[in-house]
Amino acid sequence: MSQAHYLMEHVEEAKRLDLKTEGGPVFRQALWAGIQPGMRVADIGCGSGKTSYYLHKLVQPGGEMVGVDASRARVRHAEENYGGKGIVFACRDFYRPLRDLGAFDFIWVRFVLEYHCSKSREVVANLAQLLKPGGIMFLADLDHNCLNHYGLSSRLETSLKGIMATLEALHDFDPYAGRKLYSYLYDLGFVDISVEMEPHHLIYGALNDMDRYNWTKKIEVAAKNSGYSFDAYPGGYHEFLKEFKEFFADPRRFTYTPLIYCKGRKAPLPFTPLF
Repeated sequence: MSQAHYLMEHVEEAKRLDLKTEGGPVFRQALWAGIQPGMRVADIGCGSGKTSYYLHKLVQPGGEMVGVDASRARVRHAEENYGGKGIVFACRDFYRPLRDLGAFDFIWVRFVLEYHCSKSREVVANLAQLLKPGGIMFLADLDHNCLNHYGLSSRLETSLKGIMATLEALHDFDPYAGRKLYSYLYDLGFVDISVEMEPHHLIYGALNDMDRYNWTKKIEVAAKNSGYSFDAYPGGYHEFLKEFKEFFADPRRFTYTPLIYCKGRKAPLPFTPLF
């Protein structure tokens, strides 16, 4: 099976990913997971390449970074903006075997599995084959994604829930990916598993430009193309979009999304998965 169509695909996606990717959380989460200088690291679903760029800094001196993404356009963007000595990018389908990329000490999978609900467990099992014995797998995803807002009208709340349910049913999207990550590592026999949770989106008061752009693009791309009917709005999607923008720009609004991330080490002995 080939990798499914990416839900957020649009001409400005590399720009959106660049704008929303901050070095601080990448450094903090990767160091928590155990990344060290000299490691060979794979960034799976590397997108624009900005996260790979930050991870590469943490494995110096002597480390190597391989960013992997299914989008040729974003791999090209990554090569042009973040490629260099010790950091390379590969356009690959991670539903398929990737052994030709070599073995890795550390594999980073952040904000990827939520787009592959039905195959996420198999994706992690496939990637685990690339890890050296004792190597580290880091998984991170949102939970209750895009569903935690206060101050919504009843029709806006109903529509947002309906959009996410439609994305689940029609586009293999998983709003609850975060809570499943621990079980993937557990079932594959990983050891020394640890889990953390923190707010990813925590938005209140005046809206900054990055959050405005990021969330507007989510609504303009994923919600518009979801297949949801917007029956609560006589003016359809465009009336919904207008109300969402007004709600989101209101400094009284409160929005948050939990981020769950976990790490584990590949057991040194062969292991038979529990699924």
